[in-house]
Amino acid sequence: MRILRLLIGAVALATGVTCANHIPEPVGVSPRTPHVSWVLMSGDRDNPDADYVCQSDPKDECVVSASRADQPVFSNLHIYYHGAGGDTRYTGSIRVGYFTTPSTFEPKILVRKHGDITNQSVTGIVTSKPGSYSVTFDLMASNAEGAGQSIRQTLPVTVRKTD
Repeated sequence: MRILRLLIGAVALATGVTCANHIPEPVGVSPRTPHVSWVLMSGDRDNPDADYVCQSDPKDECVVSASRADQPVFSNLHIYYHGAGGDTRYTGSIRVGYFTTPSTFEPKILVRKHGDITNQSVTGIVTSKPGSYSVTFDLMASNAEGAGQSIRQTLPVTVRKTD
């Protein structure tokens, strides 16, 4: 149980790419514009990245299987913070509502001037209750001079019962 709690609350920071999928890049966004992209995966305890669910660009429907008492479904949300020319600091909150225990974490991410992307992942157990949930991004991207840009996105996630 202790390991499970640690896994649910774990937020791993890394530079570079840790997700096997291609990093989503929005079309028509200037490279000097701060933005985030994401990939949502699901699987089991051994590999929460086993199955692709959805991504930000091109955006597709996010549908994940509900956990069952005898078979919990694990999900890994990979978040990519894109550089905007100079050093870019991302702060704020991200609320993940489709986990058994919804969680909010507060990233404090710095993408260096010559670093293209920094990523962060959060892993948890998908709720057993089918329904509509969301991941809410409420972030501020600031440059070295203190100028900031708000980034607010809502990612709808549908949790469906499986046979």
